[in-house]
Amino acid sequence: MGEVLAGRAGQQLSGGWKLLLLGDGSPTRHLQLLSGKPLEVELIAMAPQIEADALAPLEVADLEQPLLRRQVWLACGGLSLGWAESWWNRSAAESQLRDRNQPIWHSLTEGRTELFRQVDGLGQVEAAWLEQRFGYPGPFWSRHYRFFRQGRALTVIREVFSPALETWLGPAAASSTPVRPSATLPPAG
Repeated sequence: MGEVLAGRAGQQLSGGWKLLLLGDGSPTRHLQLLSGKPLEVELIAMAPQIEADALAPLEVADLEQPLLRRQVWLACGGLSLGWAESWWNRSAAESQLRDRNQPIWHSLTEGRTELFRQVDGLGQVEAAWLEQRFGYPGPFWSRHYRFFRQGRALTVIREVFSPALETWLGPAAASSTPVRPSATLPPAG
């Protein structure tokens, strides 16, 4: 059993940050609740993943090929609070993500079917384009997880959160092992 599943990961995090990063609730819903503003999803890219990405979470290899990769900014009231990328089997993405500008959670729960979220990794990332968009220096807290439906992995999602969340959650805490996002990501904005 991994550190995250065993509850040993993130011991250096404050309580609110532990709930956000290690909990199995919807982060997009949490951003709305914290900010008091509606969530805005800005689609950056949604395209076939042609070649393997060595910096993607290992769990992406468990998804059925061919893959599609989606990248978005998550904002509330014009304030960028997160960046996310997800990997999908192409046919699953086409059937599950009918409105590409809404949060994944909305798309997956429209039919009231059951899902299971498993947080697989926690770390920090650094990237100049994240610093520029968030308006804070890195590193930034990140996590990745999978959604399962009927025992099969549906998608792998990586999220990176802005330090602006400290306004509501308080200080995050010390760093962990850095995990860097793909160098092939487009610059934000």
